[in-house]
Amino acid sequence: MSTGYNRRVGAARPSHLMFTGGVGSLIDLPYFSVLVKGLESWVYNNVHDYLVDEPRLRSAVNRALQLHGPSKVTELRSAPWLEGADSDPKGLAAQAVGVPVMPFPQWLRCTACDDLAAIDSGVFRLVNSVPRAPHEARFEHTECGKRQRSRKKPLAVAARFTLVCIDGHLDEFPYTEFVHGGGNCPQVPQPRLRMEDHGGNQAANVTISCLACKARRNISEAQGVRGRQNLPLCRGRHPQSDSFAAEGCALQPLLMVAGASNHWFPLTLSTLALPPAPSDGVAKLVEDRWTELAPVTSRPVYDAFALTPAYGYLKQYDPEQVIAAVQAREALLSGGEAPPPAVTQADLLTPEWEALSATPGPAPTDDFAVVPAGVPAALTGLFADVRQVERLREARALIGFTRLDAPDAEDPGLVTRVPLSRTQQNWVPASEVRGEGIFLRLREDLVADWVGRVEKSPEVAAHRDAFRRFRENRRSDRLTGEFDPMHGWPGERYLALHTLSHLLIRTIALECGYNSASLAERIYAGTDEDPRTGILIYTAVPDSEGTLGGLVTLAEQAHFERIVRRALRDASHCSSDPLCAERLPHAPADFLHGAACHVCLFVSETTCERGNRFLDRRFLVPLGTDPRIVLTPEALAP
Repeated sequence: MSTGYNRRVGAARPSHLMFTGGVGSLIDLPYFSVLVKGLESWVYNNVHDYLVDEPRLRSAVNRALQLHGPSKVTELRSAPWLEGADSDPKGLAAQAVGVPVMPFPQWLRCTACDDLAAIDSGVFRLVNSVPRAPHEARFEHTECGKRQRSRKKPLAVAARFTLVCIDGHLDEFPYTEFVHGGGNCPQVPQPRLRMEDHGGNQAANVTISCLACKARRNISEAQGVRGRQNLPLCRGRHPQSDSFAAEGCALQPLLMVAGASNHWFPLTLSTLALPPAPSDGVAKLVEDRWTELAPVTSRPVYDAFALTPAYGYLKQYDPEQVIAAVQAREALLSGGEAPPPAVTQADLLTPEWEALSATPGPAPTDDFAVVPAGVPAALTGLFADVRQVERLREARALIGFTRLDAPDAEDPGLVTRVPLSRTQQNWVPASEVRGEGIFLRLREDLVADWVGRVEKSPEVAAHRDAFRRFRENRRSDRLTGEFDPMHGWPGERYLALHTLSHLLIRTIALECGYNSASLAERIYAGTDEDPRTGILIYTAVPDSEGTLGGLVTLAEQAHFERIVRRALRDASHCSSDPLCAERLPHAPADFLHGAACHVCLFVSETTCERGNRFLDRRFLVPLGTDPRIVLTPEALAP
């Protein structure tokens, strides 16, 4: 392959590298696809100010990864980028800084003659000669016998089939072995192959043929339960880190099309930056910020640090107490540090719930400010509190990924997490966004009474049964043997809070000009032992739309009452009714929503924290069903 080409093949937002195209994922370019490589390959040469400071998130990352002692994650890093990378594509910033990728799949097909070969076979050449147009990078078939009169060589595109297993391994499809029934060509060691796509919309209809021995086989023979018998066992390959699983892998892989939605799922953690609570104490401060406070073992060092703007928070604490806490923790760690307990979703949401619902609220900071807005008189039967979150900062970290099955929000350990690097790194990718929001707290007595009425209703029973079938049908759960099929069930109160959140988000987007994809939600539903009734709707985009005050204004009483009434009125009908209104999951269906669809309740994937699951309009407004299952007071009924 020629080396006379530019190294850059595209650009991506930092958030894209967290939630859509992170380590181990495939990113589609106009002419081929690339795989994002592991953290050990990311290049930060001369990059400064890439750290995301959020001790609570850093602590959660270590707990989730079960890291302690010297192996702990000490840094949260934003994606590497230097000023000038866009304006000077030939400069150092564009050439020596960034996130490395590799073409994947590495088998290509000529669009003119259908020849199929690997990139390293030498018959394809990468062309990327326009520095300011990296998206024009492409592979050409240099030895194609067709269209020789054209100035450009025929384009070669990726052969789109891959092998994936539930342990997160990804491999090339074995075209040569497949077409020869698991063996080699009897004529030549490295035969020329051809891939013919016959089209059709029923299933893959692609024929692989060997030009040497004339063997032919359709890719459909590798599909389905029977087709797996024609595939080799998984090799345990991790192409993002150029490695194979040390212990190997004996699982049966599945044939997948590159770019399928279940090829890659991010495993992320996110927290809101909260002001330090008085109850946290100095010991908690030192534990959260141990990496930066470890040198503070004497008063002169403390005084020098306290003068630095980055350590301005030290002014809130007594110097001698901070020094004593640092010395005590240093003595504790010298004797060995115990593994941290596993992190749960509740661990991250509890401090946020306490800060958002506290009376009086915490003192405002540059990252967090909450102001009571008051509940309109007409809505006091539904809401106990409405607050304007004038400032907030959300930090997000990517700690791994899964394939085939998405991680469970309540128990990520239910699926196999693939690490982001071959060797242990002291950092993980992170990003942060600043914005604003609205915090709502429903009346606990109203919600508790509603839960008591509906928990044994046929409608909730249908949702529970569907969740059980969903768990039983997941590939990961089917292969792990015994498991609790109801583990991770969010509960009845979550169904109501989540549905109301989506109704409000859609109404805000329709009435007030906000793009619903620029909004996000956090549901504070708690458990029966620790009930909560909170909803936070906030802006979650890195541009200026999220900080202009438009969302906070909507929490004012005059606006908020109108929005709630319109949301409930719109929920009472859907253009897909009566099909939507009557929908409930029944066996063998395992979808996790009731009266909900793209017309009335669904929002973008970046907005919903549960992938548009656990939604049902009938729990908020009458849809011709039992009125006792409706949460909304009659005075607000549309």
